[in-house]
Formats: sequence, structure tokens, C-alpha cells
Amino acid sequence: MTETTSVTIAPKLSVYIITYNEADKIAAAVQSVSWADEVLVLDSNSTDATAQIATELGATVKQLPFITFGKLRNDAIAACTHEWVFSLDADERCTPAARAEILGLLAQPTADAYYVPRRNWFMGRWIKHSGWSPDYRQPQLFRKGALIFDDREEVHESFQVHGKIGYFNSSIIQVPFQNLEQLVHKMQRYSTLGARKLERKGKRVGMGTALLHGIWAFIRIYIIKRGFLDGWAGFVLALGNFEGTFYRYAKASTAQLNWKNPPADDDEPR
Repeated sequence: MTETTSVTIAPKLSVYIITYNEADKIAAAVQSVSWADEVLVLDSNSTDATAQIATELGATVKQLPFITFGKLRNDAIAACTHEWVFSLDADERCTPAARAEILGLLAQPTADAYYVPRRNWFMGRWIKHSGWSPDYRQPQLFRKGALIFDDREEVHESFQVHGKIGYFNSSIIQVPFQNLEQLVHKMQRYSTLGARKLERKGKRVGMGTALLHGIWAFIRIYIIKRGFLDGWAGFVLALGNFEGTFYRYAKASTAQLNWKNPPADDDEPR
């Protein structure tokens, strides 16, 4: 009598990367997950070479309009064709250790969605404090259907996990800003989204509120989260947090004030 040995075949993996004008980052991101069964780049009509670079590296590029971050991620997940999905941002890099852990979990999953720690590189150093270590965003490896995002306009999209949650031992790398201009650009974009959220909630805020929230944001990152141990990088991150928070409330305040156009020259008080 001949014994038969059953072989368990690991499910296939889709990786999705959402992008908008990420020409300086997309190559490293795509190359770090080129081993996956499917690599999708969901681009929101970039005006730079993001789509071209991703295509040349073998990724499948699809254009998705940006409405909200939550809807964008739900649409990206829907575009994935395999049972398991790994979400990678354009400024992230999958490490060899994380790859090995992903492949091991696909063969023998212990949960339906996994958080993955990130190590952040900024201003020529690893950020070990400033609230960035350990650094998690939403679950990044998950069974398709286990993670659903809220479609509302949010700075950091909310989500629901249907199933068991696990945590990686291995980390991936994030390079959030190639230069300070990118930090300022992100601060401006996110503060505008945050201001809109305050307006939708009907919160009445003033410039004094904006200043107090900004100061607290700086103290939380630089003192409480020990950003001062990260040197100048920690100070810049704390200052960026101050500015982003201040302008979030300041933009909401100015929208509520509904500033009018200046009077005509002949109406100028004398």
C-alpha cells in the first residue's frame, strides 16, 4: 500500500501601492515586493513619471481618482485578484526579513490581518523616538475581505477588521520624506483635510485654540515622546507636528470667520 503525502500550497499574494507623484520613491517600493504574485500600483493621475516607472518595473498600473483615502484603499483592495493582500505605501520598503515572515504566514496563517512595525529613516538617521518607534499604521497583511475602510474624508482613514488580528516580528522600512519640502507639502495637505473634518463636526475654533493645540502637539512629540533624543530630526518632526496641528485649527477658524474682500480704495478709513 502506497502512502500519499498531501502538500499544502500557500495562497497567492497581491501587493498594492497607492501613489500620486511618487516618481522619486516608487522604484524602491516596487522592487522590494517584486517577488509577490501580483504587484498593483493604484495611481491617482500623477503628473510625473510614477506610472511609467512602475510599469517598466513590471507592476500593473491602474488609475483611480482620489476622493477620500478610505475609498481609495477599498478600491485598491477590490482590484487585487488574490486571496491575501499586502499594502505597501510608496515611501515604504519591504525588508528581506518581512518577506520571509509574510511567506511563512501565508503557508500557515495564524490571523486574518496583521500589523507590521515600521522603522523610519529621516534626515540621515533612524528615528527611535518621537512617537515613531514602534510605528504602526493600519494592518498591512490581511485576508481579502478582512479589512474594510471608512469612505469618509479623514486624514488617517478609519477601518474595521473582521477576524483575528496578529502582529509581525519583522519590520519594514519607511522613508517618509526625501527632503523638508515634502514634509511641508504633507503638512499642508493633511492640515487642510483635518480642517474640513473640524468643519463637518461643527466645531467652533479660534486662533487661540489653534495655538494651544499646536504647542501641545510639539510638547507631546518633543518632550513626552522623547523626540529630543532624535537630535535635529526629532526637533524638525516636532515642529512639523506643531505646524500641521496649528494650521488644521487655523484653517478651520478662518473658514468660520468667512473673511470678506477688502473695501474699495475710496472706502478706506482716513
